[in-house]
Amino acid sequence: MLKLFYSPNSCALASHIALQEAGADYETVRLDFRANEQRKPEYLAINPKGRVPALATDRGILTETPAILAYIAQSFPKARLAPLDDAFAFARLQAFNSYLCSTVHVAHAHRLRGYRWVDADDAAAIAAMQKKVPQSVGECFDLIEREMLAGPWVMGSAYAICDPYLFTLAQWLDGDGVDIARFPKVADHRQRMAERPAVRAAIAAELG
Repeated sequence: MLKLFYSPNSCALASHIALQEAGADYETVRLDFRANEQRKPEYLAINPKGRVPALATDRGILTETPAILAYIAQSFPKARLAPLDDAFAFARLQAFNSYLCSTVHVAHAHRLRGYRWVDADDAAAIAAMQKKVPQSVGECFDLIEREMLAGPWVMGSAYAICDPYLFTLAQWLDGDGVDIARFPKVADHRQRMAERPAVRAAIAAELG
């Protein structure tokens, strides 16, 4: 059985939703970041990066959201969560998820985890990073709105693994000081995602 290690309100929600959409047989393990459980030896033995998500499979541990999402799509082809028979379309999907992972999530992290880039006791540097977040995150979503979100789903007419990932990061816009009303397509996407049974089930499980 698959086992997803997650923390509430983290990017692990995207993988959780994808497992629900795929109809996978899985269980979850909740980590309390406030108690620093992600840095305890027991979890570091599973994921030395000390982050979530991590997915335990019968062949070993997978980390990084784009990799986990691709694994879910390929492991459950009947769920049709990716264009598995079209190499170019699958690469475009991966490019979108890679952008969310390498650029959008990093821009968001400057608000909460500036210590990853500057000394934790450098209050001025951390404050400067936090001040920049509404602009940097806003610019990311402006690009997504204009060039990357085909509609009604990210890749067009077919729902795919990039949709729960975009939804997860779009959930953070308010906290990042970005008005989602600036992005009508993203706002519509977030609303429709929130109404999907798999999304509701994953959120309820994480908050329960």
